[in-house]
Amino acid sequence: MFDILVYLFENYYTPEACPEADVLAHKLAAVGFEHEDIDEALGWLYGLAQSDRLRVFTELEYQALGTQAIGFITFLENSGVLPPALREILIERAEATAEAPIPLEKLKIIALMVLWSQEVEVDHLVLEE
Repeated sequence: MFDILVYLFENYYTPEACPEADVLAHKLAAVGFEHEDIDEALGWLYGLAQSDRLRVFTELEYQALGTQAIGFITFLENSGVLPPALREILIERAEATAEAPIPLEKLKIIALMVLWSQEVEVDHLVLEE
């Protein structure tokens, strides 16, 4: 799934530049992605588009995300890259991966996708941190 998310980020400037889901699925299959991974990625992206609820870090979220991920989320927020509403979407999408705690490298990909989906200009050096 993460390979597909990175592919979309690298090949489509904005989410609006992506074709409809069925066309996108065919294009992803044509470049060699597996159908199961495509379905998982498209489902995850659909959830990203639907995310708008807010929450506060709970003990369960600390366990699910891990201290590295929460530290990175805090860093992004303090750097002015991640507004509170997008922070909440990032947390929700990270939990949607079902990995606990989520590896920092995967959280960075999710952060890129959240910012990309909202067409936020990203200083890639900040995410390299």
